[in-house]
Amino acid sequence: MYGRTPITLDDFMDGLVKRNPGEPEFHQAVKETAETVLPLVNERKEYREARILERLTEPDRTIIFRVCWEDDKGWFRVQRGYRVQFNNSIGPYKGGLRFDPSVTLGILKFLGFEQTFKNSLTGLPMGAGKGGADFNPKGKSDREVMRFCQSFMSELYKHIGEDIDVPAGDIGVGAREISFMFGQYKRLKNEFTGTLTGKSLEFGGSLIRKEATGYGCAFFMEEMLGHQNNSVHGKTCLVSGSGNVAQYTIEKLIQLGARVVTFSDSSGFVHDPEGVTREKLDYLIHLKNIIRGRVSEYALEFGCEFYHGEKPWKVPADLAFPCATQNEIDETAALLLVENGCIGVSEGANMPTLPEGIHVFQNAGVLYAPGKASNAGGVAVSGLEMTQNSIRLSWSREELEDRLQTIMRKIHDTCVRYGKGDDGKIDYVKGANIGGFIKVADAMLAYGVV
Repeated sequence: MYGRTPITLDDFMDGLVKRNPGEPEFHQAVKETAETVLPLVNERKEYREARILERLTEPDRTIIFRVCWEDDKGWFRVQRGYRVQFNNSIGPYKGGLRFDPSVTLGILKFLGFEQTFKNSLTGLPMGAGKGGADFNPKGKSDREVMRFCQSFMSELYKHIGEDIDVPAGDIGVGAREISFMFGQYKRLKNEFTGTLTGKSLEFGGSLIRKEATGYGCAFFMEEMLGHQNNSVHGKTCLVSGSGNVAQYTIEKLIQLGARVVTFSDSSGFVHDPEGVTREKLDYLIHLKNIIRGRVSEYALEFGCEFYHGEKPWKVPADLAFPCATQNEIDETAALLLVENGCIGVSEGANMPTLPEGIHVFQNAGVLYAPGKASNAGGVAVSGLEMTQNSIRLSWSREELEDRLQTIMRKIHDTCVRYGKGDDGKIDYVKGANIGGFIKVADAMLAYGVV
């Protein structure tokens, strides 16, 4: 009988794929976790009999809705909105909203599933959710974005709240979008509560929230290297992406004494062999956040190479920080990184490395940090923002950065605890998966059949 006997990975995945057809990213995320968690599930019959793994891969609920809005030309536009409330066993649902044409239910289920373990690893009382819409804010006027966000929130507000579900930003959702949505939520509910995080400082936001994911990604690499009596200082680093996560990964790496030589967007990547300086980073942030330009303009400004339509993984470097989007490092890219001397990878994006690439890194002895561990800094500071909203206080930049660094150190310690092999090597994938799983699974057991 199911639950009484050990579960095989193939049988489990066959059932999951049948229940969730046409969602390859979700299948990929679940398989990567199940590979390391199943031995523990099979060892502990209470997990098997309660069908914990099957329950963990089924969202508590999925909300899909129509979003109608009017563009500046007076045309009616229709988008599809989502909120996947994945698991609230250890706290209110918590996770970002993504506005991008690539948004599908499968993408959001993969992100929500990963968020379950990421939020657990922070040690903060947060469940997991993810949402968004197939809306592209690029090229839209502020008024168009406002009208879309207000329409989106006019449905979403029914399903969220400070003790129910607390969304944040993600790709395509920054301070502008969060502000429009929070204003609409406040109008509809006639209350001022911390229902969204990533807010502006003027109305309940937290210092270092925009920096947190990137800072945490760099901190985690420093922890991995420090465990081997090494350091980020003096290392040559590759960063992909040029959005919020990439920008502040670069900033913290510069502060730690590293030399960052690449970044990218969907048009290609820039190679700046002299390294990104503080002045150059300020230009990049202005370019991407204010002008909303392309990274090729940076190459023209500072006289360095731009590689159209390519990714930065062919450039020789010590460390790599994929901060763009999912599945950007395949087997070929991973082999290139290894051949060119890369000794460490810390993921700033969610699931940016394909399974074949992960195996390359692990077989080569590269320090590899999965995103559920290394990019947890963003949601960690979102959790701290929730706390500040609840107590009606705000903490200083220095105190928040100390708290963030402490959380990333504890996540690293958890990965070491559960991922250390008999040979002394650390499997950070195994450590993150098992460390995140146990807390959620034990809470689900405690509740009984719910």
